[in-house]
Amino acid sequence: MGDGPHAAIVDSYAGIDIRQRAHESRLQGPFDLDRYLYDSLRPGRVYSIGEMIDHDPVARADRNRRMAQLGIGDERVVRIAGGERYSAWLLMARARECSASDSALLSSLAPYVAIAVENLVAMDRDRLSARINAMGLERTGKGWMLIDAEARVIAADPALSHFWQTHCGAALRPGERVLGLDLAAERKLATAAAEMVQDRTLPARPVLLRSDPHVEALLMPAEATEALAAPALMALCTLPRPHSGDSAERLAEVFNLPRREAEVAMALAEGHSIAEAAGRMGLTLETARNYSKRLYAKLGVRGQAELVKLVYESSAVMG
Repeated sequence: MGDGPHAAIVDSYAGIDIRQRAHESRLQGPFDLDRYLYDSLRPGRVYSIGEMIDHDPVARADRNRRMAQLGIGDERVVRIAGGERYSAWLLMARARECSASDSALLSSLAPYVAIAVENLVAMDRDRLSARINAMGLERTGKGWMLIDAEARVIAADPALSHFWQTHCGAALRPGERVLGLDLAAERKLATAAAEMVQDRTLPARPVLLRSDPHVEALLMPAEATEALAAPALMALCTLPRPHSGDSAERLAEVFNLPRREAEVAMALAEGHSIAEAAGRMGLTLETARNYSKRLYAKLGVRGQAELVKLVYESSAVMG
C-alpha cells in the first residue's frame, strides 16, 4: 500500500521462522546440510546461493528443490564472525529473485548485527562468569553485599540473602539498612562504611555483624562501575554452616584414607577432642587414638593443629 520505497514488496518473510517451517514440514534444513559452505564464507561479504554451490550441479538442484518446498526462490547471506568465539549468519530469503538493493541492505545491516551479537556474547560470558563466581563463594561459605556510605544495602548475592532471611530473621532489602543487627554492630558498620567511603585508601576492615549465628564481614571499597552511581563498599561475609556429609568422603579420596580415619580427621578439624570424636562415631577411646596416630603419620602432620590446617586447605570443606 502507498507509494513509499517498500510499497511493491509483497513477498516479505518478516516474522516467519523459515527453519521452524522446515521442521514442521519434516524437511532437513538447508543450513543443516550446508554448514560447511556457510563456515567458509568471507566475513562481511554478501553472497548469493549461486556463488556458493554453482560448482556442484547436484547439490544446486537438491537445494533448489528443498528451498522451493519452503516457498523460497532466492537467498542472500553474509557471515558475521568474532574470531574463534562465534560465527553468525544474516540471511535474506525471498520468493522471487533477490536484487542488488537486497544485497546492499544486508551489507548495511551486517555491522550493526555484528555489534548486537558481540554484546550478546559478552553478556553470556559475563553471566557465566558471575554464576561460576557465585557458586565458588557459596561452596566456600562466603557471601557478599554492597552497601553505601550510610550502610544501606545496594545489592546482595542470593546465598547471603537466603542465609540472612533464614538465620537472622530479616531480609536484605536494597535501600534499607542491614536489619537483624544489634545496636553495637549497627553502629560499627555505619561508622566503618562512612569512613571507608570518604577515604578509599583505607585497608580492608573486619566487622562482627552477629554473634549468633557468628557472621563476620570484611569491608573493602567496591570497584567503580557504571551501575554504581556513588562510591560503595563490598562486605564479604562468612556463612557459618556444618560441613557437608560428603566432606569425609572427599578427604578420604584426596589423601587415600580409609573412610573412618577421614571421619576422625573431620571431627578433629571441627574442634572436637579425641574423646568427643570417639563418642560421636561410636568408637572406643583407644581406637580413636590409634586412628589419629595413623592420620598424623600418613598426612605428615604433627598434632591436631596441623591436621586442622591441612583439612581446611583441602576441598573437603567446600560445601
